[in-house]
Amino acid sequence: MAECPRIKTCPFFNDSMKDMPALTTLYKINYCMNHFENCARYLVAQVLGQAKVPGDLLPNQKTRAEHVITHA
Repeated sequence: MAECPRIKTCPFFNDSMKDMPALTTLYKINYCMNHFENCARYLVAQVLGQAKVPGDLLPNQKTRAEHVITHA
């Protein structure tokens, strides 16, 4: 699997959730390092641009990402 092309600039991958390192590691393995095309943050960035990705959007919040996209 390929890693996310936004991995170097993604705030989630780089410092997010410092108080929950185990959960962050799971998200990074499942989304950033493998199935980035399913990442809610990636989806919003692809459609609306990186600046429109909510800071608190987690990779598994695909339904919320779809809401952000449709209500932009």
